[in-house]
Amino acid sequence: MPALACVDAAVPPPGYGFAWGSALPAPGAFPGGAPTTAGGATSDWTSPWSTDHSAALYRINGWGAPYFCVNAAGDIAVRPHGAATLPHQEIDLMKVVKKASDPKSAGGLGLRLPLLVRLPDVLKHRLESLHAAFDFAIRSNGYGSRYQGVYPVKCNQDRYIVEDIVEFGSPFGFGLEAGSKAELLLAMNSLTRASLEAFLICNGYKDEEYIALALVARSMDLNTVIVLEQEEELDTVVETSHRLGIRPVIGLRAKLRTKHSGHFGSTSGEKGKFGLTTTQILSVAQKLQRLEMLDCLQLLHFHIGSQIPSTTLLADGVGEAAQIYCELARLGAAMRVIDIGGGLGIDYDGSHSSGSDMSVGYGLEEYAGAVVRAVMSACDRKHVRHPIICSESGRALVSHHSVLIFEAVSSSTTKAEPLPSIGSNLAYFLDELADDARSDYHNLMAAALDGEYETCALYADQLKRRCIDHFKDGVLGLEHLAAVDGLCDLVSKELGVADPVKTYHVNLSLFTSMPDFWAIGQLFPIVPIHRHDQRPAVKGILSDLTCDSDGKVDRFIGGQSSLPLHELGGGDGLGGGYYLGMFLGGAYQEALGGLHNLFGGPSVVRVSQADGSHCFAVTLAVPGPSCADVLRAMQHEPEVMFEALKHRAAECAAGDAVPRALALAFHSMPYLVCAATAAGVSASDGEGTDGMSSDSDGCVGCGEEEDEEWEFMRCLHV
Repeated sequence: MPALACVDAAVPPPGYGFAWGSALPAPGAFPGGAPTTAGGATSDWTSPWSTDHSAALYRINGWGAPYFCVNAAGDIAVRPHGAATLPHQEIDLMKVVKKASDPKSAGGLGLRLPLLVRLPDVLKHRLESLHAAFDFAIRSNGYGSRYQGVYPVKCNQDRYIVEDIVEFGSPFGFGLEAGSKAELLLAMNSLTRASLEAFLICNGYKDEEYIALALVARSMDLNTVIVLEQEEELDTVVETSHRLGIRPVIGLRAKLRTKHSGHFGSTSGEKGKFGLTTTQILSVAQKLQRLEMLDCLQLLHFHIGSQIPSTTLLADGVGEAAQIYCELARLGAAMRVIDIGGGLGIDYDGSHSSGSDMSVGYGLEEYAGAVVRAVMSACDRKHVRHPIICSESGRALVSHHSVLIFEAVSSSTTKAEPLPSIGSNLAYFLDELADDARSDYHNLMAAALDGEYETCALYADQLKRRCIDHFKDGVLGLEHLAAVDGLCDLVSKELGVADPVKTYHVNLSLFTSMPDFWAIGQLFPIVPIHRHDQRPAVKGILSDLTCDSDGKVDRFIGGQSSLPLHELGGGDGLGGGYYLGMFLGGAYQEALGGLHNLFGGPSVVRVSQADGSHCFAVTLAVPGPSCADVLRAMQHEPEVMFEALKHRAAECAAGDAVPRALALAFHSMPYLVCAATAAGVSASDGEGTDGMSSDSDGCVGCGEEEDEEWEFMRCLHV
């Protein structure tokens, strides 16, 4: 007797028909409730869809202001100069993707996705806005000194970002902060092109080599300050400075009592990882006095924690530190700078709330005003001269300036697709069920006929569990289990209890490009970058390419467990592709990202606002790391591997095409070649980025002295 394919839920057997009445909820676009906007109100799903609906649904006007918006075409646009951006200066991200992924023969760059879009104009605006906020607070409060910030390079050590910050910050004496020897070398080199007043703040744990390097930087007329994180570092600073004959400028990191709750406050308070207690601060000051080096102590540093949620907490911490500063001045130290550390937060979820790590309840002006007033109040009470205010606001500077763009390659749902009719095979299906399962089936049908839908769901669940047990015992065949699954999924769908969430498979490695989501639960705004003039009809979660169950995004801003998305293949994307963007990820993600499953970083383009039809110019384009590059990073030798595989192919008479295929595989990025971008990639894969309007020497596989065959392999065109 032939095996059954499935059960016919649409044409039930006589006497057991489904009596689906009008009382049952018809599945809508968003079963389980319509998405809510930033304010928690349900979107109006009955009116015609507009880009304004999308902006509210995805909270773009909250987390994105003033740099991101939805344009009239339904695409996400960048406003590179913030609120001062004119309409013709907006940069359409879909046009950037097209420029990057189109083949060179069509005027594109031939890059593969994922794609990291850097926006130096946004970075410049952030730095200028930070300085303007402090400048306004200083002038409006009558403060007697100035603001002079530094960028902590640990947030993103990319060469072009650091160089941009030094260039953009030069009029303001903006400097750099380093926390390791490598970062110190980076900062020293970059600051040779900066203002002579720019600070070089040396934080982190230090040995003699680190301190000697910092003192050498001071001898090169770099405005270097060695900040003591531990009391014992003082001895090394004194000994090394005497040996080199270079008098140091010293700062202290204070361990404050003030701290905030949540993940980002764990490095503050009395039990924090870094800093000196009041007892240790006094001990350092007294030792410097004995050594006649108290004039070297000029800076006080502290750090309450990243993402300080409110100005109330900020003022409390700054006020405490300002008291310590005044006391050090009273003891005779030549104090001139108070370094308030990091903590200037950004609004990841657009809620403008102080109740979570994902948002803050203030803006730049409120932050700067709270700092200036707290320092001024403490100093005025103690009749101490107002110090230079320094901050290490890395996250707030660089988070907005880059957008990670990736493509959804397919989607799937947890429910089974409708199964074909069993026709005359229903009797066989029932005969194969055990007595208890057959009884559940009949009870299910009877409950459906009587309209007892809660009972119907109960019997469907019971039938499914029994049949799974029977399958595990070898009593039930695969075809019959599939038939039961199909029947139960249909019941769940008709009752409105089926899980409507689809999984969208994205061409991305979560561990490489969004490590903070996996490591600490950090949420980033993730939205489609196009089709915002269309109503999203799907609830989705994102699953990356890695062979790891943690490689998924199933938590989104606003406390949502799914993301409103569009059906694949129905849009106006490049070749029908569906493109998503992760925003506000410019800090930490690149440095922390790993090589899980040997997926390397994305391709990178540097995009500046320019006159012309597209409103932008690509000033740098760097292909993402190839398979050879990521293998080499793990101590493999791609050249040797290629030769060995080519030799094996020759032994097996695999054909002349195999070496070319191997060469292409080594040279290609590890990510998928999606249908939407395959034409562009195949037309230009392996080519450099010639034709760029600035540096293009960062392309993979250029300028190396290698044997001819390996050079062919590296530069092979499809």
